[in-house]
Amino acid sequence: MKINVGVIFGGASVEHEISIISALQAIENFDKSKYKIIPIYIGKNKEWYTGNILFNIKEFKDIDTLIKRCKEVILCKIDNEFCLLQRKGIVNKVISKIDIAFPIVHGANVEDGTLAGYLETIGIPYVGSNVLGASIGQDKVILKQILKSVNIPIVDYVWFYSNDYDLNKDKYLNDIKELGYPVIVKPATLGSSIGINYVKNDKVIEDAIYQAMLYDNKIIVEKAVENLIEVNASVLGNYKHSEVSLLEEVVKSDNLLTYEDKYIGSKKSIGMVNTKRIVPANIGIDLTNKIKSTSLDVFKVLNFSGVVRIDYLIDNNTKEYYVNESNTIPGSLAFYLWEKSGKKYYRLLDELMDISIKEYKEKQKKIYSIETNVLKNIDSLNGVKK
Repeated sequence: MKINVGVIFGGASVEHEISIISALQAIENFDKSKYKIIPIYIGKNKEWYTGNILFNIKEFKDIDTLIKRCKEVILCKIDNEFCLLQRKGIVNKVISKIDIAFPIVHGANVEDGTLAGYLETIGIPYVGSNVLGASIGQDKVILKQILKSVNIPIVDYVWFYSNDYDLNKDKYLNDIKELGYPVIVKPATLGSSIGINYVKNDKVIEDAIYQAMLYDNKIIVEKAVENLIEVNASVLGNYKHSEVSLLEEVVKSDNLLTYEDKYIGSKKSIGMVNTKRIVPANIGIDLTNKIKSTSLDVFKVLNFSGVVRIDYLIDNNTKEYYVNESNTIPGSLAFYLWEKSGKKYYRLLDELMDISIKEYKEKQKKIYSIETNVLKNIDSLNGVKK
């Protein structure tokens, strides 16, 4: 019997379109002899939809027309089964049953633990990091604070909330000046290089900060690494066992890897597959092994599961390296790194399914509630704080 996999993608995120690309790439590569794929699309309006039309990327050119041809649904648990209910008037009709959810989403409102939290609440098994890992991976400030606490190398940085900046602008501008230019200004919880600026001096720093504030209330300003090499590693597994892919050396067009560098390519090459890269990275055996070892440490420390991508900055002068960011659901699921490492995409998907099913079974053995009712002998709320 085939496993019914609900592949969830989209969401109210600035990385909405990238999620669609990543999800449809994965759907094409599932072993259809093992899995029946049910596409679940979260629109920018936060409504959920399903329908076979969602398998065709060409249909997403006109999303308004697309969703009119889909069924609006909710995912819930009924009689110990996980069901997609069609929302139509006052009657809800079960149109599909899901055995396991596979979120392939990117960015705020979905990848940041929001979606994982919903899936945990209804109790469905799902692929990927849990709420804690997902939320840490999305917040660049919290991530750096944790990594620093365990002596994993990161670049120096300054961070602040937008309201604090508005109230005490001179303080934060001085902190940035002491950090030293050039710097990278980022929204703290976005990905795909959106809202990011490389700033060489204080003439344009305020503009860069306000641009980042368009996307987030939390801003991080990092000391830029000059004479830079960018290297990425993917890790697959969970807290019990994990493995690292070959490293990739990313070829960028400017001082930072832009959204265009990552995703805007030919019609035949879309998503992270379009990024120019050297695999394996040409950084020497010693540095490669150090970064691979650090990647396993980061994966475990940050409570990750499934497949992630960890991005590094290397100072080409000193050969010092720094963890830059993590991606708990990386673009294209980083399959291009695993294929170069000898693991075909369908096999990567198989292993992700195996990891999540085993984790779900282990969870079922734990105690999450106790057989007691403290309300049984309470007849009133006398003495209860109001």
